Amino acid sequence: MYQLILCTCPDQKSAEIIAKHLVSQQLAACVNIMPGLTSVYQWQGEIETAQEHLLIIKSQQQQFAAIETAIKAIHPYQLPEIIAVAIEQGSTEYLNWIDSCLRTD
Repeated sequence: MYQLILCTCPDQKSAEIIAKHLVSQQLAACVNIMPGLTSVYQWQGEIETAQEHLLIIKSQQQQFAAIETAIKAIHPYQLPEIIAVAIEQGSTEYLNWIDSCLRTD
């Protein structure tokens, strides 16, 4: 099963570091970086607002644990957002391309 994994980052630099790491390690076929995201959330009893960058990571369900471990190892946040959403359908050619980019171990 294919997944989109969402992860917010505090800045472009950390977003690029994580994205490049995931792709170079063949954990993700592609990572989109969407800048200019405003997040409003509760943290340690306070309402916070932050400008963030959203990573949209394209991969497979079997890669999730390795992606989560990799993100946690290099992410600057104490508690990074790492949420997976199943891809119910997609272009056969695109899904085959995802397969060709990922390691199989």
